[in-house]
This record gives sequence, structure tokens and C-alpha cells, in this order.
Amino acid sequence: MSSSSAYYDDVIACRVFSTYRADHPIDLSFIIITILIILQSDLNAGLKKVLSGDLLSLMLALMMTPLQHEAHRLRQAMEGLGTNEETLMEILCTRPAPQLKDTSAAYSELYKKDLEKDLKGETSGDFAKLIVALLHKDNVLGVVQRDIEALSASLDSKKTDPGLWISILTSRDADHLNRVLMRLELERGEPLEKILEKKFSGDIRMGLKTLVQCIQSPHLFLAQRLVTMKAAILHGVMVSHCEEDLLCIRAAFLKLTGTSLYTTLQKNFKGEHLQALLAICRSED
Repeated sequence: MSSSSAYYDDVIACRVFSTYRADHPIDLSFIIITILIILQSDLNAGLKKVLSGDLLSLMLALMMTPLQHEAHRLRQAMEGLGTNEETLMEILCTRPAPQLKDTSAAYSELYKKDLEKDLKGETSGDFAKLIVALLHKDNVLGVVQRDIEALSASLDSKKTDPGLWISILTSRDADHLNRVLMRLELERGEPLEKILEKKFSGDIRMGLKTLVQCIQSPHLFLAQRLVTMKAAILHGVMVSHCEEDLLCIRAAFLKLTGTSLYTTLQKNFKGEHLQALLAICRSED
């Protein structure tokens, strides 16, 4: 394959797959023609032959259904040396209970493994309890003042019990929790981030801080993830949210950094990889 042919194949792949999701209705004849242009063979195998590196990873992510993609990200976060706790928390904190249930089913289908068992095997202690509680989170009717009093009392003790925080923060709806956290901050006179920093340590501190961020402003949390400009994080967040709330994340990114996500991508990437990222981002803000 000539270098010019390979270049045009890359461009075609970027344009097609950066606007394609596996569970969306599309013009199949267009896709079939594109497949033939790329390699005349199995699509995933074909992509692996004409693309490489970050661009290949991004195209393969776009080939998955949203549930498969989330399951794949969870699996990747648990593979290799060390667990990527931040990615686990990102997915488990920002996804509603029904979607996590479907993601667990997709995980089982893809990997023939139980997601909860794998999460327990890769985490430990209070952080493991938080992870499992998030996987099975549910909305239980609670009384705002009672939750405030319980959390405040736990902060006054010498050793704060993370179990109470896990129980409340994973079993109430977002509106309820926002009222609880706002009034708790007013009562304590400082941001919860600082409070949690003082009272907890290790993975459970990171986990609770992330959970609180996602309750208070999920789009800001995801925008902060994108600020790193790390390809794996960008791919994960942008592909996962491109059909849902990426516009809100873009707005949060602009407010956070003073620069649009579109412009920031142009400053940090180049070539076909950049074109694919811009196609997912869609437009300047």
C-alpha cells in the first residue's frame, strides 16, 4: 500500500468512525464501501492494519456500543500493573444505576467474568466497599436534615467512619445529596474537599472526593479530567459522552480553562488523530 493511499485511508477512517456509533442507525452501504476501501476484510482487523497508536485506539473505541465501551474501559482500568482507580471512579460516579446494571451485563458478555468480583479483586478495604456500593447504588428516600446531622456527627469523632459516608452518598438522588452537601459545607464553614482531605487518607479519600465532585458538578469533574490532555483519558471521556452531554462538558471546560476544548485539542494534537478528535468534539465554542 502506497504512503498516499495509506494517508487517504486514514482520513476516510477518521471521518467515518468519529461520527459513527455501533448502536446507531446509519447508511450501511456507505459503511460497506468504506470497509472495502480500507482493506476488504474484517473491520477491526482492517483498522489494525491501516492505523496505529492513539488513532487506532480511538477508532476501535468508536466501533463499540456505548455499553461495550464502558465495560472495556472498566476492564482496562483493572489490567496491567496497578489499578486505575480514577477511571473506575469516573465511570461508577457519573453513570446512573440502570446504566451500570447494563454495563455489568455487557462486561459479562464480553469477558465471561463478573464485574463485581473483578472489582473486589482489584480493590481493598473501604475503597472496595465504596466501589461495590457505587456499582449497586440506589435511591432511598432520606431526610435532608437527618443526613446532615449524621455526616456532621461523624466528622466530629476522632476517627470518621467512611461506611456512613458510603451509605448516604450512594443511596440518595442527586438533588437530595446536593442539598445535604451544600448545607453541610455552610455548617462546617469550609468546602467538603478540604474536610475530606483532613478526615480520610489513601484511596478512600480520593474516592469520596471524586464522588462529591460528581454529585456537585459532574460536567466540571469530567472537564477537569480532559485538562490533562492524555490520549487515553480524552478517548474515554469524549467517546463515552459524545452522544449524551459532551456539549455540557465542553462548556465546563471553557469556563474552567478560559479556552475551548476544540482549540485546546488543536494545540496538543496533530494529523489524523487531531481530525478524529475534532470530529467528535464537533465545533468551536
